[in-house]
Amino acid sequence: MVQFPKRIALLGSTGSIGRQTLDIVRSFPDLFEVVALAARSNVQLLAEQVQEFRPSLVACLADTPEVERQACELLPGVVLGEQGLLAVATLAEADVLVTATSGLMGLRPTLAAINAGKSIALANKETLVMAGHIVMEAARQNNVSIVPVDSEHSALWQCLHGERTEDIRKLILTASGGPFRTASLEEIQAVTVEQALAHPTWRMGQKITIDSATLMNKALEVIEAHWLFDIPYEQIEVVIQPESIVHSMVEFQDGSIKMQASLPTMHLPILHALSYPLRPNTADKGLIRELSWPQVAQLHFEELALERFPCFCLAVEAGRRGGSYPAALVGADEEAVALFLEGRIDFPGIARVIEQVLERHDPIAQPDVATTLEVCDWARKMALDLCTQKLV
Repeated sequence: MVQFPKRIALLGSTGSIGRQTLDIVRSFPDLFEVVALAARSNVQLLAEQVQEFRPSLVACLADTPEVERQACELLPGVVLGEQGLLAVATLAEADVLVTATSGLMGLRPTLAAINAGKSIALANKETLVMAGHIVMEAARQNNVSIVPVDSEHSALWQCLHGERTEDIRKLILTASGGPFRTASLEEIQAVTVEQALAHPTWRMGQKITIDSATLMNKALEVIEAHWLFDIPYEQIEVVIQPESIVHSMVEFQDGSIKMQASLPTMHLPILHALSYPLRPNTADKGLIRELSWPQVAQLHFEELALERFPCFCLAVEAGRRGGSYPAALVGADEEAVALFLEGRIDFPGIARVIEQVLERHDPIAQPDVATTLEVCDWARKMALDLCTQKLV
């Protein structure tokens, strides 16, 4: 029996997903209460959030001495560093941990929360991509639910409510196609940073926007779906849906297809992850626009043009290989995207860097958490070395 108000611990409160999570709490104060907040370096915004929501625990990763000094000045009692993130993740009074962090720093706190019996609302792809075998087993052992916050995985989850796994023929993830859906191979060779950051549908951080442009992000979602829903890769498909209205679909053995649709918004999947099994009325909240089908007029679906998106193929293959390959993939991609944003490699160079790092990787079959993070760090350093030595 789900009890409300649900008490929320939020990792990554100053990022896009974190801020939208707090929008949900503001809109439904009878359903949700914030008991802990954590952020990386935006101390000023974190202080404003603390003033508004009055959590019992505040943490700041504080990745530079200046951020640490500012955090101590503005946030009395703040817990710093990874220890702070772990404290937020395991806070006794919290019911659910929202992992709205980006990158690698979500893995250890997520596992700590699972081991403490907290439900997980997961918006951090890397956690399952790198360590799905560890995280899902921990969730099973602790009888903890992991519910998705990503719009595509939320769509699949909603389509699967009340359904049996054995009745699934395939999961169909949709993708907008990003800014280069119709670009020629010659045009892709000359892509600038500004062009790659101009996503046609979503407004996100730089890393995930570049990953969306290369379709790396969609491949990471394939790996995540494999772990979340325990479905073989052979039963997971990606199609282009440029309007970003159909967020994903499930095809069943009898040929029926369920889809979840809405105008593009992250507020809806966040709300569903936190409020399930309720469906609160959003009509007067100003968060979610109503979808008018006559105004939509047409929906388009296209096959994924793999020749334009080598990162997609590299990532899915790393997922299929399993073991430590996904950790190497995540590290290589993190560094390759940073190098592109710095102007040190061209856009196609992102795929070249990742491919060469994966070729040099000596795989480990069942990596633990420490090994997973070590492999990721090795891959970042290898990617940087390849660039520095001009081997890509």
